[in-house]
Amino acid sequence: MFKDFRLIAGRPVYIQVKDYMKHLMIKGALQGGQKLPSTRELSTLLGVSRNSVISAYEALADDGFTYAVQGQGSYVAPGAAAQAGSPDESAWTLDWKARLSSQARLAEELDIMKRGIRAAKGTISFTSIAPDESLFDLENVKRAFLERMAVEGNVLLNYGYAKGYKPLIDYLKQYMEHKGVDMRGKDMLITNGFTEGFDLVLSALGRKAGAVVCENPTHHTAIKNMKLHGFEIAGVAMERDGIHLGELKRALEAREYDCAYFVPSYHNPTGIVMSPEKRQRLMRLMAEYKVPVIEDGFNEELRYSGSHVAPLIAAAGGGNAVIYLGSFSKVLFPGLRVGWVVADQELIYYLESVKRARSIHTSTLDQSILYQYLLGGNLEKYLKRARAEYKRKYELTLACCQEHIPYASLTGDGGLHLFATFAEGFSTRELLDACREQGVIFTAGDMFYTNGQGQNTLRLGFSRVADEDILKGIEIIGRTARQLLG
Repeated sequence: MFKDFRLIAGRPVYIQVKDYMKHLMIKGALQGGQKLPSTRELSTLLGVSRNSVISAYEALADDGFTYAVQGQGSYVAPGAAAQAGSPDESAWTLDWKARLSSQARLAEELDIMKRGIRAAKGTISFTSIAPDESLFDLENVKRAFLERMAVEGNVLLNYGYAKGYKPLIDYLKQYMEHKGVDMRGKDMLITNGFTEGFDLVLSALGRKAGAVVCENPTHHTAIKNMKLHGFEIAGVAMERDGIHLGELKRALEAREYDCAYFVPSYHNPTGIVMSPEKRQRLMRLMAEYKVPVIEDGFNEELRYSGSHVAPLIAAAGGGNAVIYLGSFSKVLFPGLRVGWVVADQELIYYLESVKRARSIHTSTLDQSILYQYLLGGNLEKYLKRARAEYKRKYELTLACCQEHIPYASLTGDGGLHLFATFAEGFSTRELLDACREQGVIFTAGDMFYTNGQGQNTLRLGFSRVADEDILKGIEIIGRTARQLLG
C-alpha cells in the first residue's frame, strides 16, 4: 500500500495526499476504525513533507473521512468504509440502451463526431471551419476579463438572468441596428451559441404542418436539430446567388410549412452569399405565403470584398416575421459560448421562459468578457487582421483548387471554406477513402443534403490549415480525383 502515489505538478501537494487517502478509503483499502500511519511515517512513505500530510489529515477530518483520538493518532471514520461498500442487495444493473428514447437514438445516429474520421497525427485536415486560434486576441481578452471582474466580479460569479446580460444585450441591439435592422417591436435573448438558439426557437414553434423548408444543401447541425424536433425537411436547390426562388415557390405551393430556415451569407456548406436583389424577392415570396423565417447570420462579418449585404431581417423592415440567430463563434472565440436571438418582442418573452426552463441562463462570465471586449473596440481591430489572413488563405485555396481539382463547379464567396461539386456519378466518399490513405481528409458533402443527394460534393475548410499543407493537400485531392475519374 502507498506505493502507487504519484505527484502531479501544479496542484497543491496536501490536496493530492488528501485525495489519494480518500480514494483508498472509498475503494475499501482502508477500513472504518483502522488507524492511519502517523504524519511522520506517511510523509516518508509518500515522499512528501510532513506539513503536507498534517494539512491532508486535517482536510480529511473536515470532510468526515477521519477522526483524531488525542494522543493516539488519526483513524478512518466508519462512514468512509461504508461509502466504499461491498456489493449489497440494493445493487442492480440496468440495460440503459433499452431505456433510450427515440430522440436519443436519433441524436446518436446523426452524431458525426462519433462517426467522423479519426485523423492520424500529421494528417492534412480540411474538415474544420473553426477560426484559427493563432489569430486569437489573447491580450485584449485577458484585459477584458480583468476589467470586468474588477467592476462587478461578485455579480458575474452568481446566477444571471435568463434573457441575458443587459450591457451585452444593449450593445448587440445597437450592433444589429448598424446592420440595418429595425429594432422597433423586437427584442433579444442571449443563448449558448447558435445551436441552443435554434433549438429554443424550434421548441417554441407550434407544429401545424410539421415541416420546415430550407436550402439544399444546408448546415448539418440545423438538419440534426430539425430532425430531432420531428420536422419534415423540404430542401430547395441553390443557384449561384442563393436559393432557387422558382423551386422555392413550387415548394410553398405544394404544402404548408411551420417555418423556413435560411443561411443567406457565406452559406454553410456552399459559401454562397445571396444577392441583395434575391434577398428582397425572397422576403416578398415568404410574405406572400405567410411563412416565418429563421435566419442564420453565419459568418456575416467575414466579408473580403464588396459592400455590406444587409441580413434578411433588415430586408423585412418593420415586419416581425424573421427570427435572426447571431453568433461570433466562427469570427471570434468559439470557447465563449455566446449567441443571440433577435425576434418579435412577444416571441422573445416566451423564449426567455423556455431558456430558463432548459439552462437557466448563459454564462454571465462569458457574456461579460465578450461585452467588455466589444466595448473596447477590439472587434473591428481583430476583424481587420482576421479578414486579411483568411482572405489570403481563401485566395491560395481557390487558386490551388482551380489548378488541381477537376470539379464541375466551385463555390465560396469568402468565409472559411469552399464547396466543390464533381460530375454526376462521382463519389467523394470514395475519393475521401483514397485521400485518407495519403494523409489528407475533407468533409464529404452528402451530409449537408436534406434528401440523400450530394454524393459528388465536398467541403474544404481552410481556416486552420498551414499554407504548405493547403498546397500539398489540394494537389493530392486533385490528383486522386483525376485517377478515379479515369
